[in-house]
Amino acid sequence: MKRENLKVEKRTISGKQVRKLRRDGILPGNIYGKDIKSQMVQLPVKEFKKVFNEVHETGLVDLAFDGQTIPVLIHNVQIEPKSRDTLHADFFKVNLKEKIVAKIPVVAVGEPQAVTNKIGLLLHLINELEIEALPTDLPEKIEVNVESLSEVDQSILVSNISLPTGVTMITDGDQTVFKIGELVTKEAEAEAAAEEAAAEVAAAETAGEGAEGGEAKEGEEKPDEGEKTEETSEKPKEEPSKGE
Repeated sequence: MKRENLKVEKRTISGKQVRKLRRDGILPGNIYGKDIKSQMVQLPVKEFKKVFNEVHETGLVDLAFDGQTIPVLIHNVQIEPKSRDTLHADFFKVNLKEKIVAKIPVVAVGEPQAVTNKIGLLLHLINELEIEALPTDLPEKIEVNVESLSEVDQSILVSNISLPTGVTMITDGDQTVFKIGELVTKEAEAEAAAEEAAAEVAAAETAGEGAEGGEAKEGEEKPDEGEKTEETSEKPKEEPSKGE
């Protein structure tokens, strides 16, 4: 994979004041690692997004900072849920000669025979696999051919997946990554929806019957909502009898 480049500057602003940085199009971040002192940094958010969209969290980036080039992986990218704005990012310095553990996306390639023949549907049960490799050997993603899956309940386990040279699987080999599930027809969906609606009606009728017993007797008024009845209201304190 091609190594991307980013340039960052030292950051002196922290805390709530970083909001102004973000308004000005500047992304706050941190550099950290095994043999480097943690440093607060900043860079244009547009430049960050351009590189991050290419490498995600598995591609090496050469980070230019303070007159040196630091090999890093981008970690812990914080995204605002509603606006989808990028709020913060960490840059993890790596040793190119030491293996690291990372989570890599796993994707399906091809269409299962069971789907083609309308026998079942493909279930994707694990989205990431944990692997160990040198930073330079980290794959961008792990592709798994699923075309051979032809029957319901057929599956592909972690142990069935082949990895590139230099990459070791950490995820438990007995876990299921892909599986063929039963095909749910429109008729079955409609029948299930009808049964659910009938159950809701029955539950509502039962609740209504139970509520009838709680009606006020003739001549009585039901207490307003939130008002305590005489039985549930706080009892007045009894005055001590004379002589006590």
